[in-house]
Amino acid sequence: MAEASGAQVQGGESLLYLTDEQLRQGIEAMFFAYRAFTADPDRILIGMSYGRAHHRAVHFINCAPGTTVNNLLNILGVTKQSLNRVLRTLVEDGLVESRVGRADKRERHLYLTREGEELERQLSDAQRARMRSAYRQVGPDAVAGFRKVLEAMMEPEMYRQYARLRESRG
Repeated sequence: MAEASGAQVQGGESLLYLTDEQLRQGIEAMFFAYRAFTADPDRILIGMSYGRAHHRAVHFINCAPGTTVNNLLNILGVTKQSLNRVLRTLVEDGLVESRVGRADKRERHLYLTREGEELERQLSDAQRARMRSAYRQVGPDAVAGFRKVLEAMMEPEMYRQYARLRESRG
């Protein structure tokens, strides 16, 4: 890549001056990539009568065992009613355990059961395989650039939540 008046240039295109067509292509690529990224877990979930909301809940409970319902609400950005529906199903089906808080009895802390951990592993394995394959095809510079683009698209509060999750894993 070469520098041209502060803008990175690749293939003759200035990355600071993208055309509407280039942006449209990026948007469409995101839609199709998301569809592919969720297709594998969707196939696993459909047999269990679960959807993507269940997947997201299981994923983030796995990322932060003991997280509170309120924290999960903030991360997922959903209504309390919709999250309670999802959590009720996961608890009834033995995938999530809800424990009363020690310091604050009003809090509910969420943990995956062994069955929940197994489901999360199956879902994540499918997505990791897809991402690993794509990352290998494009190389480390593209991977780093892709992550930077995704981070730049996040709203400030979302980025803070994402950064906290990354920090919690070391």
